[in-house]
Amino acid sequence: MKKFLAAICAATLLLSGCSDSAQDNSDTATVAQASPVEKNIPHFTATTIDGDTVTDEIFAAKKITVVNIWGTFCPPCIAEMPELGEMARTLPDDAQIVGLVCDATENSPQIQAAQKIVREADADFVNIVPDENLTKFISGVEVVPTTIFINGKGEVVGKVILGADIAGYKNELEKLLRN
Repeated sequence: MKKFLAAICAATLLLSGCSDSAQDNSDTATVAQASPVEKNIPHFTATTIDGDTVTDEIFAAKKITVVNIWGTFCPPCIAEMPELGEMARTLPDDAQIVGLVCDATENSPQIQAAQKIVREADADFVNIVPDENLTKFISGVEVVPTTIFINGKGEVVGKVILGADIAGYKNELEKLLRN
C-alpha cells in the first residue's frame, strides 16, 4: 500500500507539478491560497535518505521547520538545492530545514538519486523518505517544490510557497520566528 500511494503521488507530481511552466517560473513562485496539506503533521516513523530513522518528533526540536517537498525528477528542485544547503547552514538555532523526497519509497532507486543530488549540492540537512502517513499528508501537493512551515507543535503555519523561491522561504521564516 505504501509503494502504491507513493507511486500515485510521484505520478501526480510528475504530470502536473514540474512542467515546463514550473521550470521557467522559479523566480516568481506563487504563494498558495489554500493549503495542499493537512493542518497538522501526522505521527510518522520514516527513514532518511541515509537510512536513519526519523519521527514526527523532529519538529519538536525547533520553533519552526522549513519543509521542502521535492522530487528527484524536478529540475527546479535540484537547482535550488545548493541554496537550501547554504540556508540550512546559516539558520538560527530555533529553525531547521527538512526535505521530503516525494518520489522516493523504501528501497527505491530515487533514494540513490536523492543522495547524489544532496551530496553534489552540499545540502547537508535531513531528507526524509515518506512513510504511508507522510505520503497521505502530501497527497494534495501538485507542484514541486512546495515549501511549508511547521511549528514545534507539529502544526502547519504561515504561507505555503509553490515553486523554487529561496528569498520567499527566508522571508516567511523570519516572520514566523518573530511571532
